Amino acid sequence: MNINQDKSSSHMAAARYWSPTDDGRVRCELCPRFCRLLDGQRGVCFVRMRQGDQLLLTTYGRSTGFCVDPIEKKPLYHFYPGSAVLSFGTAGCNLKCKFCQNWDITTARDTDRRAEDATPQMIAQAARRLGCRSVAFTYNDPVVFLEYAVDVARACHEVGVKTVAVTAGEICPEPRKELFAGMDAANVDLKAFTKQFYRKLCGGDLEAVLDTLIYLKRETRVWLELTTLIIPGENDSDAEIDAMSKWVAEELGPEVPMHFSAFHPDFKMRDHAATPPETLIRARQIALSNGIRYAYTGNVRDATGGTTFCHQCEAPLVQRDWYRLVAWGLDADGRCRSCGAACDGLFDAKPGTWGDRRLPIRPADFI
Repeated sequence: MNINQDKSSSHMAAARYWSPTDDGRVRCELCPRFCRLLDGQRGVCFVRMRQGDQLLLTTYGRSTGFCVDPIEKKPLYHFYPGSAVLSFGTAGCNLKCKFCQNWDITTARDTDRRAEDATPQMIAQAARRLGCRSVAFTYNDPVVFLEYAVDVARACHEVGVKTVAVTAGEICPEPRKELFAGMDAANVDLKAFTKQFYRKLCGGDLEAVLDTLIYLKRETRVWLELTTLIIPGENDSDAEIDAMSKWVAEELGPEVPMHFSAFHPDFKMRDHAATPPETLIRARQIALSNGIRYAYTGNVRDATGGTTFCHQCEAPLVQRDWYRLVAWGLDADGRCRSCGAACDGLFDAKPGTWGDRRLPIRPADFI
């Protein structure tokens, strides 16, 4: 099914990955929820809706906001460090995380009031004009706006701009191929390492996420990094972090960076305490002891936990103060200046100079 050519008037686009059922419904086959919809009904994500005999994406060309960020904020520490990334997202999400830090966007319903118009070409040209090395699909999950994300990625590549997916990885195999074929890098939220956590706190499926991670690492050339938001009393035990990091090292490889980020009380989990820095430091040490080459702490000020060290001689390669680069120990080929070992990732000959700036922009600024 082809995407509608004129999207500017209604922001509706024909959705892919669905099929009719014997009981007169249509089944969305984008993510493992497999929502079964009658005419006029929306899926759990809210932005995919049945209309007549077809399924529609209701947010094509509509963003909840744009901002130029440091790439380290995604977080991606091994994908052109110091570079600027144009970040944007839409309304809606296919998960229901009780701890969502972007809940005002992911649970949005009044999409017309919240959104701003932006065609794929507008976004790509704006990123290039603003000096952004990449465009990031973030704030909510690009899985739910796949058709829009794919078109934006194509437009970006046509003008030499890279693309980044910040995603929870809850997607079925066929659409997964199409989405990630257009991505140069991905940061995947590995939210925990128990099925119970995913069911209880996210309404998600751990196995589907692990399957996506294996696919990305073994069958694509997408640069992959992982983030786990550590929530006290929920996914912060030594045993769980040990099991998770061992799985990553064995199934994905020790070169895949792991970010352990601090939770702050929000949305439906305001009764939980914020994550102590010591918990993140402990998680990082467990990952390193299990062979992970690059483990980081996030959402806290931790000079050691924010530094990239050489996996061979342990020399500091990229030192960071929050999102700002303060020292660079790589040569022009991305190798350690001390021992010559290659640092895993994608690097320019010189570090980017965007720093820790945050520049909100509006589509009117694109022109």
